[in-house]
Amino acid sequence: MNEAKEKSEQAREAAAIRRRWITLGELLAVVAVLISGLTLWNSYSERSASEAARAEEKQEQAKVSRTLLLQAKTNGKSLQLSPHDPNQVIQSQTILFPSALDISAIDTLIEPRIEAEWIRPAARNAREASPKQPKSSGDSRLPVAITTRFVSGGETITDIAIYDVGYKFEEGGLLGGSEVELRGLSLIERIKGDRAKTRLDSVWKGRQPLAAAGEQDPKS
Repeated sequence: MNEAKEKSEQAREAAAIRRRWITLGELLAVVAVLISGLTLWNSYSERSASEAARAEEKQEQAKVSRTLLLQAKTNGKSLQLSPHDPNQVIQSQTILFPSALDISAIDTLIEPRIEAEWIRPAARNAREASPKQPKSSGDSRLPVAITTRFVSGGETITDIAIYDVGYKFEEGGLLGGSEVELRGLSLIERIKGDRAKTRLDSVWKGRQPLAAAGEQDPKS
């Protein structure tokens, strides 16, 4: 009897041990599933974040590639214009002058540039239009509206902006003529196409001494 009872106790204890191992195994399996799930989630989150960052970077790059900033190299006689972004290619440009200077628009193709010969009559007319403005020994500036058609990423884009052309104007040169030495180019603002002429004239007028001082033109 005692032997049978002892064997029965041993059997129950062995069964209890097996149940505990089964329960521990199930727990470990659940933990493993949870760890696997967390690993997958972390991997998915990191991948999603990385894809979102790449998409944002591409959008930013696309935005930058559509924005044109002209830079100029000069030898005094001309300004050789080029995009600051080397991935952009200029196809053509149209240069507008303030209406008060009575200078026709100038078109360029393939070779974007501004010639001193184009600025000379505008600079002379600007001097005549502002007789009360003191002559400066430094550089002068002339606002122009530049419409640029350029290619970026296989897409043709039109950019319209007002720039200042920096120059030095000297009268009394050879045979009493005048000379213009080009200095550089500086961006003022970007504008919409239908506002180019109006805005350019406004910039020009705002710089004139009579307009700035609120004086009345005696000829009016």
